[in-house]
Amino acid sequence: MSWQGPRSTIGIAVLDAVEAPMMSYLLHIGSAEEPGLSVDDVEDVLVAVAPVIGTARTAAAVRKIAEALGLAIQLTSDDTE
Repeated sequence: MSWQGPRSTIGIAVLDAVEAPMMSYLLHIGSAEEPGLSVDDVEDVLVAVAPVIGTARTAAAVRKIAEALGLAIQLTSDDTE
């Protein structure tokens, strides 16, 4: 699935709204090095959905996204060693 376009916005917004676990973000966003969704894109979605889902869910989503991207980077670096 490509994360470019409206699907990316909807996908991240849904994950945020349902308080998805970190692994869901990892599976849907993927590695930060893969083309498609940039960190700025994720930030834009979080800013857009924050008034709807609330501060607590937005903060939780930010933490989970950071963990997912960190894990993706770690897994990628482990593969290259």
